[in-house]
Amino acid sequence: MGGEDGGGMGAPAAGGGGGGGGGHNAASDTNHQRQNSESMKIKHIPTFDAAEMREAMSPTGPMTPNPFSRKNTSIDLDDYFTGPRDILKHSKWPLFMQMHGSILPKMIVPLLWMCLWSACITCIHMLKTTMAVDSVLLTVLGFVVGMGLSFRSSTAYERYAEGRRYWAQLILACQNLGRVFWIHGGDPENIDRRQSLLRKIGCMNLLLAFSVALKHKLRFEPYTGYEDLEHLVAHLSTFAQEATAAEPEKVQERKKNFFKETGEYLGVSFAASNPRKTIKKASRPLGNLPLEILSYISCLVDKMVEDGQLKVPMQQTIAYNNISLLNDIMTGTERVLTTPLPIAYTIAISQITWVYVMLLPFQLVGKLEWITIPATVAAAYIILGILFIGREIENPFGEDVNDLPLELYCEQVASELDIISSFEKSDPYAFMESGLNLPLFPASMAPYPIWMTRSENRVHNAIVNKHDTVFEFRKRVVLEKVASNAAGGKSEKKTSSEATVTSNGDHNV
Repeated sequence: MGGEDGGGMGAPAAGGGGGGGGGHNAASDTNHQRQNSESMKIKHIPTFDAAEMREAMSPTGPMTPNPFSRKNTSIDLDDYFTGPRDILKHSKWPLFMQMHGSILPKMIVPLLWMCLWSACITCIHMLKTTMAVDSVLLTVLGFVVGMGLSFRSSTAYERYAEGRRYWAQLILACQNLGRVFWIHGGDPENIDRRQSLLRKIGCMNLLLAFSVALKHKLRFEPYTGYEDLEHLVAHLSTFAQEATAAEPEKVQERKKNFFKETGEYLGVSFAASNPRKTIKKASRPLGNLPLEILSYISCLVDKMVEDGQLKVPMQQTIAYNNISLLNDIMTGTERVLTTPLPIAYTIAISQITWVYVMLLPFQLVGKLEWITIPATVAAAYIILGILFIGREIENPFGEDVNDLPLELYCEQVASELDIISSFEKSDPYAFMESGLNLPLFPASMAPYPIWMTRSENRVHNAIVNKHDTVFEFRKRVVLEKVASNAAGGKSEKKTSSEATVTSNGDHNV
């Protein structure tokens, strides 16, 4: 019907004002002649039955193949240096040659500085006066720097893993609630079947809305006018919806100038934007959109229980437990976001690391001389790289290249809810009684209807002896394979028809 709807909308537009309404009524000869002349010009306008034309047509709008995708992968710099990285893309380059996802772009400026610094120290040492110091300082400071970087990396990855764990729980909770709404939820007898179906699918859409709203909240995007969110929450009364209606211009991201954009690509701290700036500049209350959506879901579950749609107490328990789980996920992800490593640790580790790499040329120049310059740059890349990686993954919900792909997780929620809603609730035993069901496979290739023609004792004995039957058959297959290998592997393989005849017995795999 989707294609017919589209054609139905096109016909009136092509036919001019009167063509859409008068084509199915008794009209004058003049109208018929005008329609015939226009039909000669436009040959692809479909005809519709009058009853079909009374149905409401679906509106058309711009659609994207994946509304949750950040953008299509390209060679654009913005796509290359920002993220999250698409984990579904496969690269054939060796890992040590891959740049997308590497920390190297954000280390260009620090490495250039270290190159100049080490070059100055080396030139002074080689051309003027000695600058070398004892390497014992390298040993003492190296131990402290190693401990600091280890602590920084472990805490950052712990937060990264915890953020991924919360989103895995979110997907699980949405799957459970989706099954409760669509499969376990009954249809009230006093309402139209269509109304019941649309109510259920509306409940499932709220689960997707919660996921997408949580993604935007974790990225400090408090409004609702985003491409992947606005159609999911437009019918809800929320603080964020009112703020968006009052200040729609704040949803649009301001275009950055060349220097600021380049500085962000290179990781220059002076060019970094404050992610909370949008929230701070809000002139209206923004509320908590995921929490408000969760309140709507709770009300709907209460109504389903009240109307008797969830008759089994365990179904009600599953619904309420998963609502509580969604609340735990929301507060847990906010905790990960708003509880970074204490700033004292962050500053101290950064200062200690920079002091260490700045002192490297003094400790290397005595023995390496001019080789000190590339050696210092290589050592700085290793040491500062670990520091920068910890800083990047400390907030796993952002838009850095190595952050969690939240768009992909939201897409997974949408896809799996669609899969659940595509399940047709009918007679649960209908598929069990199908002729394609092989209940005793691989011990028997007989389908369900064949077994129903046999005696109860034969069915029972086949089930009891299934394990022994399969074991003996697999043992025979292994012995035949060993014998074939011992004979030099020259035994002919069975054709497909021979294999089919062999496997169609009651006691063959």
